Amino acid sequence: MWAKEALGAIAELLFQPVVFGLIGISGWTAIATGLFLRSLIDRLRGRRPARDRYRAAIDQALTGDPDADELTIEEIVARAEGDSARALNAIRFVIRIGPSLGLMGTLIPMATALSGLARGDLQLLAANMVIAFSSTVVGLAVGVVAYLLAMVREGWARADLDAVRFHAERVLRAEEA
Repeated sequence: MWAKEALGAIAELLFQPVVFGLIGISGWTAIATGLFLRSLIDRLRGRRPARDRYRAAIDQALTGDPDADELTIEEIVARAEGDSARALNAIRFVIRIGPSLGLMGTLIPMATALSGLARGDLQLLAANMVIAFSSTVVGLAVGVVAYLLAMVREGWARADLDAVRFHAERVLRAEEA
């Protein structure tokens, strides 16, 4: 009996942080969507700041010493790859955490809802079922939106990294000639 009460108390303690987490990642997803749309408009206009920044860094790193330049350029390309991966980490986190928080937000009030059903308290049952299903919908919606954003951003990142690598290769070949 004590185990049931202990687990119930832990679940109740987790409910508020889960709700705040869902609200937080919903807000984050809205902001990320806005930033995504701004980036999309920039890309449609031909602006690709990450690619241009690393290309400029490669051009500025040239010293005339082919061996030193090659190492420096490799370092710049590696930094571009690392920055690209780090930029996608937050969205990958939301892809995983959104549905998980949604499921937790569903299951925790379900225990109270089922308890209300057992006592014949339909008001308590209905209120907790609304919370439970809302949590599921929000968690899944956040995960889906984040997944779509990640798919497109990963494609953009690959294209930008390819452009940086090709630029680095062109610069190195021109320097050898």
